[in-house]
Parts: sequence; C-alpha cells; structure tokens
Amino acid sequence: MNDKKYWVWLQCALGTGDNIKADGIISYFGNAKSVYFAGEQEWKISGVFTPAQIKKLLNTKPDVAEKIVKQCALKGWKIVTPEDEGEYPSMLFKLPNLPLVLYVDGDLDCLKNRITVAIVGSRDATRNSVCIARALSSSMAKAGAVIVSGGALGIDSAAHNGALDENSKTVAVLGCGFNSNYLVSNRELRSVIKDNGALVTEYPPDTEALGRNFPYRNRLISGLAYGVVVIEAGERSGSLSTARWAVEQGRDVFAVPGDITSGLHAGTNRLIHDGAKTVLSAMDVLEEYANIYPELLDYEKIDKKLKMKTYADPPTHKPLTDNPEKQEKGEAKFILSPEPALLSESAKLVYRAFDTQLMQAEELIMKSKLSTVDFMSAITEMEILGLVEPMPGKIYKLKN
Repeated sequence: MNDKKYWVWLQCALGTGDNIKADGIISYFGNAKSVYFAGEQEWKISGVFTPAQIKKLLNTKPDVAEKIVKQCALKGWKIVTPEDEGEYPSMLFKLPNLPLVLYVDGDLDCLKNRITVAIVGSRDATRNSVCIARALSSSMAKAGAVIVSGGALGIDSAAHNGALDENSKTVAVLGCGFNSNYLVSNRELRSVIKDNGALVTEYPPDTEALGRNFPYRNRLISGLAYGVVVIEAGERSGSLSTARWAVEQGRDVFAVPGDITSGLHAGTNRLIHDGAKTVLSAMDVLEEYANIYPELLDYEKIDKKLKMKTYADPPTHKPLTDNPEKQEKGEAKFILSPEPALLSESAKLVYRAFDTQLMQAEELIMKSKLSTVDFMSAITEMEILGLVEPMPGKIYKLKN
C-alpha cells in the first residue's frame, strides 16, 4: 500500500468520533504506515488505542483501503492526510481530534493565507434570515474572506451563495460521503462550490448521511474557521454544536440577534447573552481580524452596515418549507392564480413553484426540479410575457 492507503486503512478501522486520539497517534507513531507495521503489542504500549480499537485494527483488512483509494482516483477526488504537508489545512492541526483523512472534491488551496469565517444556522430558515446570511457572506467575501459552511439548505446555502455572488471561494464540509444521495435538491449548488472552492468530508465515499455524523462534522466547520457566525438557531439547533466546538477550539463566536419572543432565535440570543459577539454587519466580524492580518483583508471593502437593499425586502418569518402547519399566524395566505395556457412545460413548472410573491432563484430551481439552464430559459420566457419581474439579488417577483 502507498502511504495514503495506510491512512485510509487507519480511518476505516477507527471510524470517526471523539474517542479517537488522533493527535496522540500522530505524536507516538508519526504516520499511519508506522501504525500499520507496529503490531498489536506496540499498539497496546502506546496507550492511544482502546482495547476495542485494537480489535478493529486487527480485523480491518488493507483491501478495504485499496478499494476506496481506487474509487477516489477514478472519480477525481483527492485524499488528503496529515502527512501531506502544504495540502492538509493548517488550522486543523490545532485540533486534538483532527481528521485522519480528508476527502476533497475541489481545491483546498483556497484556504491558504485567507481569513476563513464559518456561517451556520437553521435549515428551515425564514426568508429574512436567509437574506441576512447571504448579505453578510457577500460582504465578507468582498473584503477577502473565505466562507465555510455545511452545504445544507437554509442558512448554509445562503452563506455559500453570498460568497459565490462575489466570485469568491467557499468551502462546504459534508457529513456524508461523496456517493451519498443526501440533499439531492442541493446537488447543483455543491457542484458549483467544488468548481469555486471545495467540498470536504472525512467520511469515505459510500458513507450515508446518518444523523450522528453531523454534530461531529461540525467540529471541522468551526475548525477550518477563525470565527463562527450563527444565524437563526433555536434552543436545540445543531448549529449550536458548531458554536460549542468553536469555544473548545478557541475560535471566535458571533451571533445575529433575533426576535426575543420567537423560539426561532432562542439559541442565537442565548449565545449573545453568554458572551458571543453581536453581529449587525460584516464589520462586526472582520474588524476582529483586519488589524491583526491587514494583508489578508481589504479594510476599505468591509461593509459598516448590512446592505440588504440588493436582496429586496421579502416577507419576514416565511419559512422555507411547504408545510402549511409552519405558516406564521396572521400571515396572509398566498394564492397562486391559474397558470397561463400559453406557457411552455418548463415555464409552468417554474410558475407553480411560486409559493409567495418574491422568491430566490435557487428556491425556484429546487422546487421546479429544473436544471439551471432550463430554469433560465423558462424564467426568461416568463419575463418576456410580463409574468415575472427580476429583482436585485437573484430574486423574482411574480405578477400574480
């Protein structure tokens, strides 16, 4: 086996979890190849493996790693290990539970010599919070920061899209393998991210999106960033685990305040109460680093106020969901008029995708299940017919 295969073998044997003393393994053995040839007696003496882990090391065959390495080579996915100097993200070396293997689709060089900021929050976010996330991300990216998030719907997607709006790099850390069908509706966004940054996971390609993976995945989102911004998180939000990891890792924690009477913001408001810095603009985040790393940020481009005007003014507290039970009380129900008969089939799909008068392009693509090319053709047809009006920030207004 080549050296990468030893690392894959070691990861396959141990899996992922907080009980893996990755820093101790590297400190004692130096690399995975040394672990492989050390043998059972040395594994016991080292004190870095539990009896159960030693049993797994003995029972894990090298051909498992061979298969994964070949699979990644065939797909063009990179395997990055702590032994790959210059490729493995330097921020992760500070973690005691650093990943033994990273699978990368894209180019991690975008993280080098850059201020990285993680933005996380609710998957079922209100439109207002989505617009805030996108505006903050866009502002920070414009100043030179790289945005890190989890590639999910809601706040994650808004964060990635905000960076992409500025032709900036962004990194998505996944809680599954690249072969997983997790969030098929967001596949197109992930494809764009890999071409303008990177998709990263510590899970082998065939690993499914199991619920237990994501809280542990969150340590990498925070671990790759100087600071973590939390937007719209309830008291039990998974985003709060990212904030907790950030505290453990010595990263900065920021939070966007919300309505104190709404449970949707209970987690973020609690973070602020407990000491997280309040975020009202990109300046509130980036001023923490602009003076320390003046060469990495363009101070003149750091927005002093949140510029929401380019994202229109969509209705607030409108969850990104089709579940009518989650409709805010008192909100006027949106009724879609019958579709015009002259529309093409693609345009009809887009028309039916509107569940409020103002909708973002990525939401319409997701709901209509069209490719970006077919969507653009359909929306252009609707513009020509006077059915929709394009708004700033890739938002479309339906003339219903």
